[in-house]
Amino acid sequence: MNSKIPTITPRTTLASLNEEIAQSGAIDLAIRKTVPQCPEDLLNLTQKHLVDGANLSPVEGLLPLRAIISEINEKQSGHRYNPYTEVTISASTTQACYTVISAVVKYGDEVIVVEPACTLYAPAIMLNGARPIYVKPKAPDFRIDWEEMRKLVSQKTKMIIITSPNNPTGKLLSEEDMLQLQKLINGTNIIVLSDETLSDIILDESKHYSVSSFEKLVERSFVVSSFGASFNINSWGVAYCFAPEKLMVEYRKMQQIQLLSVNTPMQYALAEYLPKHHNFDDLAALYQGKRNYFNRLLDSSNYSVIQSEGGCFELVDFSKVSDKANDVFAEMLLKEYGVAVAPISMFYHEKSKERLFRVCIAKENEELEAGAAALLKVAGATLD
Repeated sequence: MNSKIPTITPRTTLASLNEEIAQSGAIDLAIRKTVPQCPEDLLNLTQKHLVDGANLSPVEGLLPLRAIISEINEKQSGHRYNPYTEVTISASTTQACYTVISAVVKYGDEVIVVEPACTLYAPAIMLNGARPIYVKPKAPDFRIDWEEMRKLVSQKTKMIIITSPNNPTGKLLSEEDMLQLQKLINGTNIIVLSDETLSDIILDESKHYSVSSFEKLVERSFVVSSFGASFNINSWGVAYCFAPEKLMVEYRKMQQIQLLSVNTPMQYALAEYLPKHHNFDDLAALYQGKRNYFNRLLDSSNYSVIQSEGGCFELVDFSKVSDKANDVFAEMLLKEYGVAVAPISMFYHEKSKERLFRVCIAKENEELEAGAAALLKVAGATLD
């Protein structure tokens, strides 16, 4: 059988890496799992609604949840999305991004993707008959070269996909980036997909700039996000999408043929919990502490950390430790040193020559210490 996505191999996926970690019992610095714990009050509300929320919810999601999410976004970005027509609850950010792409992109279109990026985008683009066009900001700052981006725009360009905070780099898009994007799509039919999944976790008192804060971007953008990282509920299968009504109509058409309903009890629980629990300053402080602690553990070693600005991931440069390719080095760490990291090539459409790997800082301190100790063994050093 000829594969519809021949460039995608199961071995390059995080799911495959997760399976290897489970089988080997390695220290897991690769995948987000343990921190923070889901709030007890939210768990109690979930149990409460397991019975009374057993029926299917509307395909667009429960209105009370859409309303509170719209209200939270308005406080954060200044823009109000109509909860009736411009907010949709989806089964995950992965599903939401796929739905956006499927609703907009057609055969022969081109979609600009800023790499490194989520491994979903390119396959979703290709499965819809379109062609991904890649922009690759350079390490260590990973800032977008907007002149380069502008040269890649053509009459076939249907969409630009951005992510802030970026996974895996942890970098934020600035206000100037958003203004450049706004200028770039002005007078075109280009749609923006803004993946803002980790936007509740902004470090160092920095500012997250959402496309929904910019009038001209709002008109032509989908925003995808969730509370998965915020409350450690990624497995709940509840995310959301914002878009102006003319775009959301197409999104909902596509979603209704993809699923019947999103997890109803969890929607009820979140709708009841969120009105009093949507300030994430403490969460940002938690992750900043985790990041700073892990970075101190690698101080005075030959590793160089590219410090995260947001989210729960950051990159480590091992070029002074080994000249191995990043995927080979990561495999060696797993099999010989018992610590799992995600090689940077996992987030590109082709192998990257950068000697970088991604670590997840959403871990207990003991896990960070054990992982750092294993990394330092490779570099010929030890924890003090």
